[in-house]
Parts: sequence; C-alpha cells; structure tokens
Amino acid sequence: MPHTTDSTTSSPDIAKPSRRRFLQSAAAAAAVSTAPLAHAQQQPISAEAPTPSTNPSAAAPLMPVKLTINGHPYEMQLEARTTLLDALREYASLTGTKKGCDRGQCGACTVIANGRRINSCLTLAVMHEGESITTVEGLATAQTLSPIQAAFIEHDAFQCGFCTPGQLCSATALLDEFRAGDASAATADVRFRPAHLSDDEIRERMSGNICRCGAYPNIVSAVRTVVAINKA
Repeated sequence: MPHTTDSTTSSPDIAKPSRRRFLQSAAAAAAVSTAPLAHAQQQPISAEAPTPSTNPSAAAPLMPVKLTINGHPYEMQLEARTTLLDALREYASLTGTKKGCDRGQCGACTVIANGRRINSCLTLAVMHEGESITTVEGLATAQTLSPIQAAFIEHDAFQCGFCTPGQLCSATALLDEFRAGDASAATADVRFRPAHLSDDEIRERMSGNICRCGAYPNIVSAVRTVVAINKA
C-alpha cells in the first residue's frame, strides 16, 4: 500500500511560518490598505467642487428702510433681519440706545416708535418703515434738557448710567400714556384714568426697565417731580 503524507505532518516551514515572514506579511498588508487613502489625500480639489461660503451673510439681500429718527430722515440699506437696535447703533450711529440683554428683558434699548415705547432689540427695522423713532438723543431740544432729563439729574436717578437712556425714554412715554388716560396693572379701576400717578403706579409703569445699580427710589422721585410740575 503506497505511503501517504498527512497534512498534519507537513513541512515545519509551512505549518509554522517564521516571525520574519509574519512581520513582512503584516507590513505589506498595512501598506496596501493605506495606499487608497494616501492617494485620495493627494488628489487636487476640483475647481467645480462646491466650497462652503466664508461669508454666509454676503448672500443676504439688502433693502432700503426709511425712518425718521429724532426728527431727521434716514434711509439705510439693511438686511431684513437687522433689528431696530442694530440699525440705530450701527447704521445711524446713534449709540445712546444701549444693547443690554438683547432679548427684551432689561429695557436698556427702549425707544419711542410713533409715540409708543418699545424694546428695539425685539423688533426688526423693516417693520418700522416710515415711522418716527425717538431715541435718548432726541429728548432734549435746542440744547435744553427735557423735564424728565433734568429731574433725573436733580434726583441723582442713575449711577453707572448704562440703563439711563432706556429709563429716560420709558419715563417720557409713561408721562404721555398717563396724560392719554392709559391704565396700568396698578390702577384700581382700569375703566377710568387714575386720578394721580402714585409711587405704585410709577413703579408698575417703569417695571420693564431694570436698574442693576438699584436707583429705583430716585427714579420714582424724578418721575413724581415731573408729574407735579405738569400739574402746576
């Protein structure tokens, strides 16, 4: 009977590859697997390949916005997403209006739009096309302070002054609202104009303006003084 060789008894070189052969095989396999990646990294970027824009806002169209600010006409080219606050500060260069929280919580950006006080950080400039805007720069006339400005100085109704422009605009509108008969949450009977502006009325009507220095008692005193002058 012819002799057959079992596969388990094959040559030691075949059954047990040497350490050198193993390392050579592993190195060759690694080189083959990384070659496509290296080739891809060396490929030049196609001129037709889309590249991300470095200035996304450049594509936003501009539109003309006409405003009357403190009695002067302004025509600005603005993006539709520009807030009234940014339009006043960055385009009209009226930096008296302050950017505080930029989310309608502090009142530092308060201005008067068509006789109504608003937070300019919460509204878009395009929404006020053709309107009349009054900022803190427009409260004084002919180098003469408005009554509320003079009262703030007399009663020391500010400290750091950052919130003061918004406080002044809000107090100015408050007095107009009271003269027009507008009620507030502190009015005993909202069906009727309050007989006078009590301290509670003033505090409630000024509650949308935060003073982080805590000058609230002096602010109330300043407003109360102007109310008394108007009655005289």
